[in-house]
Amino acid sequence: MSSHDHSIIRSSTTMAIGTIVSRVTGLIRGLLLVAVLGTALLGDTYNVANTMPNILYNLIIGGALTAVFVPQIVRATRDSDGGSAFISRLVTATCVVLGGLVLVSVFGAPLLVRLFASSYVGKPEFHLTVLFMRWCLPQIFFMGIFALLGQVANAKGKFGPMMWAPVLNNIVVIGVFGYYLHASKGWTVNTISNSQATWLGIGTTAGFIAQVAFLIPVIRETRIKIRARFDWRDPELRKSLHLASWTLAFAAISQLSYLVTVNLSTGAAERAVKAGITTGVGYTPYNNAFLIFMLPHSVITISVVTALLPKLSLHAIEKKFDAIHDELVKAIRLVGIIIVPSAITFLLFGPLICRTLFFGISNNDAHYLGLVLAGFSFGLLPLSINLIALRGLNSFENIKLQVLSNAIMNIVAAAISVLFALTLPAKWVTVGLAAALSLSYYVGAITTVRLLHKYEIRIHLGEVSGLYARLAAIYSCIGIPLYFVMGHIPGGNTIKLFIVLAVSGVGYIGLAKLFRVEEVAGLVGLFFKRSKS
Repeated sequence: MSSHDHSIIRSSTTMAIGTIVSRVTGLIRGLLLVAVLGTALLGDTYNVANTMPNILYNLIIGGALTAVFVPQIVRATRDSDGGSAFISRLVTATCVVLGGLVLVSVFGAPLLVRLFASSYVGKPEFHLTVLFMRWCLPQIFFMGIFALLGQVANAKGKFGPMMWAPVLNNIVVIGVFGYYLHASKGWTVNTISNSQATWLGIGTTAGFIAQVAFLIPVIRETRIKIRARFDWRDPELRKSLHLASWTLAFAAISQLSYLVTVNLSTGAAERAVKAGITTGVGYTPYNNAFLIFMLPHSVITISVVTALLPKLSLHAIEKKFDAIHDELVKAIRLVGIIIVPSAITFLLFGPLICRTLFFGISNNDAHYLGLVLAGFSFGLLPLSINLIALRGLNSFENIKLQVLSNAIMNIVAAAISVLFALTLPAKWVTVGLAAALSLSYYVGAITTVRLLHKYEIRIHLGEVSGLYARLAAIYSCIGIPLYFVMGHIPGGNTIKLFIVLAVSGVGYIGLAKLFRVEEVAGLVGLFFKRSKS
C-alpha cells in the first residue's frame, strides 16, 4: 500500500473506532428499546414516530449537507477569512429552514401518521404514535445543525469528533430507557400512559441536543467564527441553495420505498395479530435488523467515504479525473475486506446473532429478527459500492444524476416490496421487504457506476470482482463448515457466537495472508502498527 492509501486508512480507522463505539452503544440502546416496548405494535408506534424526524430531515436538507455543502465548504476554507462568512450564512439559513420545518411538522403530526401508518387510523396506536412523534420531531433541528457543524469539522481535517458525538446521544437515551426498564413490564398500546410516552419522546430528543453540544468546542478549535448572518445574496450561497434544491427531489424519491415499507410492514403486523401470530413481524423487527445490517457499513464504508470526500472534491476542482477513478476503486477494494465477510456472516449466522443480542425478548422473536437480517445480507456489498460511487458524483456537485440513480433504485425497491407483500404470508412479509431492499441496491450500484461515465470515470467490474471473489471464497471456507457444526458447539448463544466469530475471523485473516491477499495483510499490519504507537 502507498503512503496515500495509509493516510486514508489512518483517517478511516480513527473514525471507525468512534463509529464502532457509537454502534455498540446504539445497539445497547436498541436492545433496551425492545426490552421496554417489545417488537409488536407498541414498539412499532415508537419506531414509526422516531423515524419521522430522519425522513423529514433527509427530505428537506439532509442530502444537501453532504452532496452539496461539503464541496462548497472545502472551497470556502480557501477564502481570506477561512470560510467564516460563507459558513455563517449557511448555518443561519439552515437554522431558519429547520426551525420552520419543526413547527410545521409538529402541527401536522396526525397527517404524517395517516400517511406512513394508515392501518393505525381509528385505533389506539394512532393517538400514541402522534404523541411520540410530536416530542421526537424537534430532533430535525438538532440533526441538521450537527450534520452541518460536522462537515465543517471534516473540511478542517477533524474527523473523529463527529463519530464520537453519537456515543453521547446513545448514552442519554440509554439512561432514559434504562430508567423505565422495570416499570415497563406489561406495557401495551392501551396501558402506557401519556406521561410515560412523553418522557420517552423528550429523552430521545435530548440525546440529539447533547450531540450538538459535543461539537461546539471542536468548531471553536477550527478558528471559524460562526455568527448569525442574513445577507443571503452571496453568489456561492445562492449556488449552494440552487444545487440543494435538487436534493429535495433526491430525498423525496428516497422516501418512496420507505413509505411503502412502513405501510406494508405495519399492515402485515395488523394481519398477523388477527391471525393469532404472536411473533413480532412488523416494522420493529425490520428496523432492528436494519440497525445490525448497517453496522459494518457504518464502521468501514462511511468512515472511508467521509475521509475520501474532501480529497475527491479537490481532485474535481483541479480536474484530475484519473485520480478520482483511482480513489474510488481503492475505496471499493478497501471496504470489501470487511463488507464481504460481514455479508456472509449475516447470511449464515443471522438468527444466532439476534438470539444472542436480543436476549430480553422471546427466542422466537429474536430468531425472526435473524431471518430478517439474513434477508438484508445480500444487499451489503452493493450498498457500499453505490455509496462510494455516489460520492464520486458528489465531488462534481452533480445532483441531477444522483436523483436519476436514486429514482431507479427506489422504484425497483417499491415494486418488489409490493410484489412480496401480495404473495407472501403475513409472517414472511418483513423478511421479503428486507430482501426487496437488498435487490434494489444492486440496481442502484450498477446505475450509479454507469452514470460516472459522463466524467470519463469508468470503474470496470474486473477491478474489484477478483478481489471480492477471493475474499468470499476464503471466508466461506471457514464460515460454511462452522454453520453446519454450529449446533454441536457447547454452551449458550453467547458462547456459540463468540466461538463462531473468533474462529471465522482468525481463519479469514490467516487464509488471506496464506493466499497473499495484499489488502488484508496491509490493513492488519497498519492496525497493529497503530496499536503499538
